[in-house]
Amino acid sequence: MLVRIRSGAVLGVQAIPVDVEVESTVGMPGFHLVGLATGAVQEAKVRVAAAVRNLGVTLPQKRITVNLAPADLRKDGTGFDLPMAIGVLAAAEEIPAEAVAQVHFVGELALSGELKAGRGVLPLAIEARRAAARAIVVPEANALEASIVEGVRVLSARHLGDVVAWARGAASLRPPLGIAPPPPEGVPIDLADVTGQENAKRALEIAAAGAHNLLFFGPPGSGKTMLARRLPTLLPPLAFEEALEATVVHSVAGLTRHRGLLTTRPFRAPHHSISDAGLVGGTSVPRPGEVSLAHHGVLFLDELPEFRRHVLEALRQPLEDGEVTIARAGRSVTYPAEVTLVAAMNPCPCGYHGDRRRRCRCTAHELLAYRRRISGPLLDRIDLHVDVPSLAAPLLGEPPSAAATSAEVRARVERAREVQRARAGGRGSGVNARLRGGTLRKVATPDEGGRRILQGAVEKLGLSARAHDKVLRVARTIADLEGSDAVRALHVAEAVQYRGLDRPIF
Repeated sequence: MLVRIRSGAVLGVQAIPVDVEVESTVGMPGFHLVGLATGAVQEAKVRVAAAVRNLGVTLPQKRITVNLAPADLRKDGTGFDLPMAIGVLAAAEEIPAEAVAQVHFVGELALSGELKAGRGVLPLAIEARRAAARAIVVPEANALEASIVEGVRVLSARHLGDVVAWARGAASLRPPLGIAPPPPEGVPIDLADVTGQENAKRALEIAAAGAHNLLFFGPPGSGKTMLARRLPTLLPPLAFEEALEATVVHSVAGLTRHRGLLTTRPFRAPHHSISDAGLVGGTSVPRPGEVSLAHHGVLFLDELPEFRRHVLEALRQPLEDGEVTIARAGRSVTYPAEVTLVAAMNPCPCGYHGDRRRRCRCTAHELLAYRRRISGPLLDRIDLHVDVPSLAAPLLGEPPSAAATSAEVRARVERAREVQRARAGGRGSGVNARLRGGTLRKVATPDEGGRRILQGAVEKLGLSARAHDKVLRVARTIADLEGSDAVRALHVAEAVQYRGLDRPIF
């Protein structure tokens, strides 16, 4: 008997439909799996056989052949366990084949038959809707993320026995109970917690308003990390489409168990020992990296020069294109990576170059070698380089309550973003950091005074063409924050001052 069960494989952030074809015929008893399956999928034979046996079902002594079609697509992961088990039981006539027709299945099986959570259930649910499936059956731990997709019936199960009883008509599978509340946060943080550093706070507001990349440099303890961690509190809430895109990436990475749609913008802060595959994605079986997990959110790199140089260089293309393409033999996948990069670094190895209170112990050679750990092309892709000096002693005891709160700054940021969205005609977010070519020249051309300031900055600081355009984008954002249609000289002058690392060191 031949049975076909619907499932899918995840390629990048997309799901590819896969038919699990199971044939049970007379012959030498055995379980044969074909269809370009990786090791984890091949091992499913053992898990399926044990799970079926622990249901108390004795399969007939026949030759069982399972084909994962299309055969030229490499199959990876453990999500094929459940569709294979259902196919084997249907081929053995333990469950009616018509009961599972046009139903998609995904899930990993324990030897006991318990269903375990898997990766990529959200894109698989989107594919089930596209294929007009009657329903999709998923492990209970993945039910909330699958329920995000409207237009397809989601059924959750804890055990293979529950699915078998449902297929026999002896029981029902319950739909998800609803979106789980987000986990409780720790101590709430606010921009008002930061004492002083008004210039850095202003840069943080500009970065939030235009989605500009930002680098803080200054001595230890000046508040760089504290400032960076408050950027998410200044960003507008996720729109539904943004939340869906971000949740898909997290689903592919297996980070959405017992969770529904992301409700807050991602904030990722990897340690400086991370590999290039961990940061931008990769390995032999491609996985999304930290830059993709921060999609529509913030990627924070603390102690930037401590990251290995080749790891940082891998960021250049994602920061420019907003996506990561990973090519491996036989496959190429693309992950989204529209992030706001925030980095922090000391000005020198000892941390006190240019500090008013403590003397720097670094030689000129050590200082130059430290700065050269960050390449010019990478610095070019960072819009704002902001000096964060150490606080004077009187400011350290000043209460921060008089400072602007995150809510107040976020309101200004949202107004600026609305202006940018309207300027883009409602196509996407339309943030200024993504302006390109003729569009940038059209909306960000400064007045005569601004052109003179910008030309002088290019000559004195040696700005590249990319850095020149970064200044224009930042100036456009500053004008949007002030409600100005034109980019004026004062906007350009403020944007130029945020190119701190383009200035000579000595």
